[in-house]
Amino acid sequence: MDPVKAYDYLVIARQRILDLTRPLTVDQYTRVFSIGYGSLARTLTHVMICEDMYSKRIQALAVPPYKQWPIQDENPPDFAIIEKAWMELAPRTRAAIAGIGDWTTPLEYEVTHEDGRKEHITATRADICTQLILHEVHHRAQAMNILRQLGARLEDIDYSHFMYKRRPA
Repeated sequence: MDPVKAYDYLVIARQRILDLTRPLTVDQYTRVFSIGYGSLARTLTHVMICEDMYSKRIQALAVPPYKQWPIQDENPPDFAIIEKAWMELAPRTRAAIAGIGDWTTPLEYEVTHEDGRKEHITATRADICTQLILHEVHHRAQAMNILRQLGARLEDIDYSHFMYKRRPA
């Protein structure tokens, strides 16, 4: 797998979701459904802030405790704020992925869970990048489900649809 190309695909597919979200009313954006994080607002916020965290982890940068994060999924900001933050984050994430030369050396870091329990984590940059990509795909499926329930018409957003070279036969 080419990690940069896989991330480029995420950005293309994500844009389709953002395009369908932008015209929603605040009530639609925040409406609670019985899937994933409940609302499109929380789901998109969660994926965006996690991408920021995974991008930092890939670069072996310190990640502050969740309570110090400026955006948290429990209190999602307006869509325009999430979209702007993600548009600013995407080039940094892509650069972080593109800048990795060694994908296999284990990285170690500590996390503190909400209950105060601490854990030491060991993962390679490849592991973290895989999580970043699959995490978004997982939650994008939830967002797509919510959008469909809100009446949105979704096109084919499979990797092959956007990333394979095509020509008339």
